[in-house]
Amino acid sequence: MGHGTNGTILRVDLTRTTTRVETFDDDFYRTYPGGKALAAFHLLRDLVPGADPLGPDNVLILAAGLLTGAPISTATRFNAIARSPLTGGFGESEAGGYWGPELKMAGFEAIIVTGRAPEPVYLSIRDGSAEIRDARHLWGQDPLTVQTAIRDELGDRLVRVLQIGRAGENGVRYAMIMNELRHYNGRTGMGAVMGSKNLRAVAVRGTRKYVELAHDPAALSEIGKRLAKQIPNHPQGWDLRTKGTPGLTDVQNAAGILPTRNFRYGQFEHADALGLDSYLQLRTGTRTCYACAVRCKPEMAFSDRYTVTNTYDGPEYEAVAGFGSNCGIGDLQAVAKANELCNELGIDCISAAGTIAFAMECFENGLIGPADTDGIDLRFGNIEALHAVIPLIAERRGIGELLSQGSRRAAEVIGRGADQFAMHAKGLELAMHDPRGKVGVGLGYATNEAGGDHLVGFHDPLWVNRDSVAFRAAMDLGITETSETRDLGPTKVRTWYTAERWNSAEKVLGLCFFGPAPRSFIQVADVVGAVRAATGWDIGVDDLLEIGERAVNLARMFNVREGIAGAQDHLPPRLHAPLENGPLQGVAIQRDEFERAVADLYEVKGWYPTGIPTRERLRALAIEWTAEAAGAGT
Repeated sequence: MGHGTNGTILRVDLTRTTTRVETFDDDFYRTYPGGKALAAFHLLRDLVPGADPLGPDNVLILAAGLLTGAPISTATRFNAIARSPLTGGFGESEAGGYWGPELKMAGFEAIIVTGRAPEPVYLSIRDGSAEIRDARHLWGQDPLTVQTAIRDELGDRLVRVLQIGRAGENGVRYAMIMNELRHYNGRTGMGAVMGSKNLRAVAVRGTRKYVELAHDPAALSEIGKRLAKQIPNHPQGWDLRTKGTPGLTDVQNAAGILPTRNFRYGQFEHADALGLDSYLQLRTGTRTCYACAVRCKPEMAFSDRYTVTNTYDGPEYEAVAGFGSNCGIGDLQAVAKANELCNELGIDCISAAGTIAFAMECFENGLIGPADTDGIDLRFGNIEALHAVIPLIAERRGIGELLSQGSRRAAEVIGRGADQFAMHAKGLELAMHDPRGKVGVGLGYATNEAGGDHLVGFHDPLWVNRDSVAFRAAMDLGITETSETRDLGPTKVRTWYTAERWNSAEKVLGLCFFGPAPRSFIQVADVVGAVRAATGWDIGVDDLLEIGERAVNLARMFNVREGIAGAQDHLPPRLHAPLENGPLQGVAIQRDEFERAVADLYEVKGWYPTGIPTRERLRALAIEWTAEAAGAGT
């Protein structure tokens, strides 16, 4: 097509064991250019309302972004989207690595998987063709064994393998998908959906280059080369290369917003043992994603109190805080071991850590006891208990069966006020960022269609200092007014609205969150320039913001159809109670103030007070058809 796309989608019906190729035209692609927008369109159109998330009617969509595979640092991401078995609503998760670019090079923008295979299978894709292959011998095997076996069977060491682990096979509601053993679609249980379809892996090999699809390949390549040279001179880009995300641990603790003992506290007395200096002593190297010069992926291997190999990715900040401070554990080696267990078993670290911390507080308050936990002393700070319970979750055995359901469902089973300890939004456990110190993140947790996701907009410290590199970059998005980290007034609401649309556009374009401004080194004008070079479209910043907003509204309308609208746009009760230590001791999010900010955000978005988009807003975004599809009566 010459517009940055192959113009094709692969449809796989596992019940009938058939594959077919579907094409789309330029007009469709202009409206749904890739990634989240492309997948959300098909999920809302193709999925039967009310379908069981773990039944054969659920639709799993793996969609590359518009720029995925372009020769530009951070243009690596793809989306995994389905109805979430954890939340019952719009389930989405993004991953980088090499698999998304390889899918594009193999001739497809997306794969749409329906049905359920009678026996375990894997999908092999190569240069425009696809084959469903027997995977019975792979079921129950560890990810390294599966990846090696598939590459041997296909006779190609360069095949990129996307797969689930045993947690996905067993239907753990927050099971993840991994590619190349190091890159993870972690959130919302997409691995459980894949496992419910008896689909063990998707192996992809392509020989086409993205520049062959581009409108102006020379201009696109020039942008990529120039950006790669800028990383060492950009503070955020350089921080990511040298520190990675674990550099956040010290920052969060100093600010009093490091989640500790299930979000009761904001500072951890053993934070130094988890901090950057300790982390760098264990880190053995860094890796990268396709064509990315940032190189932020941590690698860790040691044999001391615990043994950890470099087979999988080392712990990112979310695992350090989740299994560390939030579970009351001040031992980075123990945290790295917990991270490795989750990676090998195919479990989302954020939801696992959040659910285990919830269980620890229930145990310490007498809501569950040794008779419920197979004799495990499931208290904060107990490393042996942490390491014992993760495999039980993956196997759904003993206490692991209850915890495999996530904290919301577990709280419903336990009762007796356990819901007060369940730190989730819409059923998705909160990421390790306490919105009592950056309230815009709380707006994201509450109103995001997937739930407690921290990658919805940009975090509040970016908007404090007008002279900062990040704020100056944000001006190109139309953000011109500063706001404090705990401000919930109209300025913060408008800023959040813009930031959410831009962040959503990144999910459509396939750009990693560590690439574009204001978070990092790719300036807004360069993003626009890359899209123009790839597509030939006469497009500007406002057009990209609209593309992002369209994707948000598609996801919202899916939730409306499934009965999840404004009634679930709230925070867990604990965040309206004061932090119990640190510089923000005594600080809480005032419920009435937060509810007013949510209402203001609805108004800015063009939504009704119920959280449902108005027909006028849907019409302006060229998706008025979703009102009928959702039965919203808008």
